[in-house]
Amino acid sequence: MNFILYAVPFFFLLIGLELVLEKLRKTDYYRTNDAINSLTAGVLSQMVAIAKGLVPFTVYVLIFQHFAFFTLPDTLLVGIIVFVLYDFCYYWNHRMGHEMSLLWAAHVVHHSSEEYNLTTALRQSSSSIFSFIFYLPLALLGVEPMLLIAVGSLNLIYQFWVHTRHVPKLGWFEWIFVSPSNHRVHHAQNRVYIDRNYGGVFILWDRLFGTFQEELDEEPVIFGIRSSLKSWNPLYANVQLYWQLWCDSWHTARWQDKLRVWFGRTGWRPDDVAERFPIVKTDLKHFNKFDIALPTITKLYCVWQHIFTTFVALLLMLFAAQLNLVEQLSAVAVVMFMAYSVGMVLEQRTFAPWLEWAKHGVVIASLVMAALPTWLMLSLSVFILISAPLLVAIQRLPVRPVNLDNQAISH
Repeated sequence: MNFILYAVPFFFLLIGLELVLEKLRKTDYYRTNDAINSLTAGVLSQMVAIAKGLVPFTVYVLIFQHFAFFTLPDTLLVGIIVFVLYDFCYYWNHRMGHEMSLLWAAHVVHHSSEEYNLTTALRQSSSSIFSFIFYLPLALLGVEPMLLIAVGSLNLIYQFWVHTRHVPKLGWFEWIFVSPSNHRVHHAQNRVYIDRNYGGVFILWDRLFGTFQEELDEEPVIFGIRSSLKSWNPLYANVQLYWQLWCDSWHTARWQDKLRVWFGRTGWRPDDVAERFPIVKTDLKHFNKFDIALPTITKLYCVWQHIFTTFVALLLMLFAAQLNLVEQLSAVAVVMFMAYSVGMVLEQRTFAPWLEWAKHGVVIASLVMAALPTWLMLSLSVFILISAPLLVAIQRLPVRPVNLDNQAISH
């Protein structure tokens, strides 16, 4: 059983609790644009999983059915052992996701936020393709596919709560389990913290394999990645590093380097490409978070649009089995467009309001043409009635020039 869908209400409950703490403690761990971007990346990840998830799972099932060495009994003890083994596989999946360029290109999305709060936990990649390979040994050991899904979802749910800055060090607990403190280290771009603390539930693997680093009082964590994303576009966040790798591979002269670009150590670039197309790394001594000031009404509008995008995504996840492949892909494409459009509003692009009107036009067309249940028609109508005047008000705001200064590779 996949427990993640059932955990979603608790995720948002904890995010609400953290926002309350934000007000009480007068911290500044949340920004509207960053939080929406993180949550949108999570929505997109779940949408793309609908389209791509069947192939890796089918491979696992085939190996389990035809090549498993054992038949494991269905007991609680076996479940606990499998939970630990899954986390061991997760450690190596996560570690290679940082140490190989191709895998980092997918995982970098999760690290692209320059904030650290519970919404960061939901900022997941939509392009992770090869992760399933690290769990195939469990199929050989006879771990049933449904048990794999169950322990995998529990592992992911555990990781949610460690993405907070409101919980201090936890003493003896941190010798065994991943905690907010040692996971904050993992999200740091400080040199002393980079490529450390890969465990999902157990920090024991990091202590065993030499990748553990304690959070240091004298070295405050700076969150994010050294090549700052500088964008609220969730689609760009998912493809930007793949594009860099493609450009580097295309432009380097040596054939062996064309391959090494993809499978070499993260951050490595051929000398000829690095010289022609240098990438400016973030200066941590003068670090400023990427931000675009937003009027309050724009923030309210974007929060409302994200709520609606999430609503549509949840409907798709709940009723995906009733749709054919074309309908599923079309629905995923609509959600991706909705996410992109809100990202453009957050970036205050001049064309963003027109994208939003186009989105609302699709909603109105659905009301007129589709045979929708009454409750869904009412929900969409409320969405339009609230969205339209807010969008009109945004269009009447004076246009302010914004310097995005993206550090994308433009080979």
